[in-house]
Amino acid sequence: MKLVDAKDVAVHFPIKGGVIFDKTVGYVYAVDGMDLQIEEGETYGLVGESGCGKSTFGRALLWLDEPTGGSVTIDGDDLATLSKESLRRKRKDMQMVFQDPLSSLDPRQTVESLLLEGMAAHGLAKDKKAANTRLRELLAAVGLPPQALSKYPHEFSGGQRQRVGIARALSVDPKLIVADEPVSALDVSVQAQVINLLEDLQEQFGLTYLVISHDLAVVRHISDRVGVMYLGALVEEAHADDLYAAPLHPYTRALMSAVPVPDPTAEDTRERLLLTGDLPSPANPPSGCRFHTRCPWKQATRCDTERPQLRSVSIDGIPETHRVACHFAEGIFDGSLTEHEVEAVAVDPAATGTPDEGDLFQHGSISEL
Repeated sequence: MKLVDAKDVAVHFPIKGGVIFDKTVGYVYAVDGMDLQIEEGETYGLVGESGCGKSTFGRALLWLDEPTGGSVTIDGDDLATLSKESLRRKRKDMQMVFQDPLSSLDPRQTVESLLLEGMAAHGLAKDKKAANTRLRELLAAVGLPPQALSKYPHEFSGGQRQRVGIARALSVDPKLIVADEPVSALDVSVQAQVINLLEDLQEQFGLTYLVISHDLAVVRHISDRVGVMYLGALVEEAHADDLYAAPLHPYTRALMSAVPVPDPTAEDTRERLLLTGDLPSPANPPSGCRFHTRCPWKQATRCDTERPQLRSVSIDGIPETHRVACHFAEGIFDGSLTEHEVEAVAVDPAATGTPDEGDLFQHGSISEL
């Protein structure tokens, strides 16, 4: 059953200018034409470099950033058609685990208060005794002792704070959890604990995840399907094993080649694809394929004039579920197209870039909104 259905989602932030009056002089196209579907009980991994719009899309999916265009349907409800009160009640089914566990937790509230706040907002804490039992069950589920209820966020380690954030998301019995870089701020050993915890909780509570990350190893370990995002839209989507076995898009190939291999011999001999130039400004994205300014397989026709659509390819051994937004994916895969040098293109320093994804909406829980 399809739990999430996002179609042609766009989030454009206005750029203001003017000495006396604020005028809109342009837009930052943070998300521009995202199509994404997530099945119930599935873990979908969304990867891409910083500034590509991953976190903005995650917030738009939960209507924290209202989309400029497109539609988002969660569990059969089109969020754009809901009233403010209906949307508030709908937030019970969709929660978020933020990237920075310290800044997303109110330092003036104890863990007990943090967890009860969302429950009270949705009428789940009317019976004090039952609520207290529920809190202890939540802490046990995320591996924290009952004594943690009386502590404040600063008294925990980073991994423990992230567990508190996960418990807060679970407190209202959601169906969907958007985890935005859930382990990027943690030590490697703690990352493994949190990832395993997310998998255990999914099995225990029947959760559906959208995991946003720039770490390909984390996404491969936890995800059923993976989407690769570049400059506001998906460029490739496939089941995790299929994507890592045969990446089709040049950008995905570059990401894969940047992942270190724990074998000195293999690391020294493997082919590396190094991208030339900087990520174009989302305020002034390239025409046609948005990757063509950095693509070593760019062709004289179509690439700079026609934006490719996410499509299945006609390649033996590649399933229909493996889709790519590239005009010449078949030729790149079979080697009939050869690489060429890419001339670095300077990004206009006057163009306004996308807001830092870590700076917006990192504070507070959405369960009570």
